Amino acid sequence: MSRVQVVRPAGAGHETLYVLLVSLLILLGAAGVVALRGERQDEVPLAAHQLDARRDLNAAEQGIYADLRVAFDEVQALREDTPELVAVEVLADEGFPPFVNDASSASRGQHQWQLLGNTAYLGLSQDATVAGSFLLLVPNASDGAADFWLSRTSATAVPAELSPEALQAAGWKQIAAHYDAGVTRQHSH
Repeated sequence: MSRVQVVRPAGAGHETLYVLLVSLLILLGAAGVVALRGERQDEVPLAAHQLDARRDLNAAEQGIYADLRVAFDEVQALREDTPELVAVEVLADEGFPPFVNDASSASRGQHQWQLLGNTAYLGLSQDATVAGSFLLLVPNASDGAADFWLSRTSATAVPAELSPEALQAAGWKQIAAHYDAGVTRQHSH
């Protein structure tokens, strides 16, 4: 004799309801944590005399700016041996863009670079419609931050004075680089 026993399902509807409620609580808790602890990355407003390195420079100017940042690091490293700034000719001989005269410099405005005293590098653009003239102010300290300026006028001349006020009065714009989480995808807490 065989016996058949029928086992009825235990209300699966209740289990589903409990799983959905727990999931909803987890989602609400996560949303609350994100809302309370999330960082808000609002755009940093620029002053009237500043240009944003990412948004306000054209492709040729961005390339020159990036090259100047790399060259500045090299200049600072070389200043550990001697406090004098490296001559433009030496930087060009070493192959550091934008100081070297090559095809890349020709397509970016054919800048004529010169060292101004022991404080700045000036690149006068030969074609302001392609890229403006650049000024790299080198700080006195070997661990200081560089100051980058741009002039888009076709008749840019060597600045008489290199103070921020004098540069602004002469029409130069300071290049500002503000990196946020939207660009770098990294947070520094």
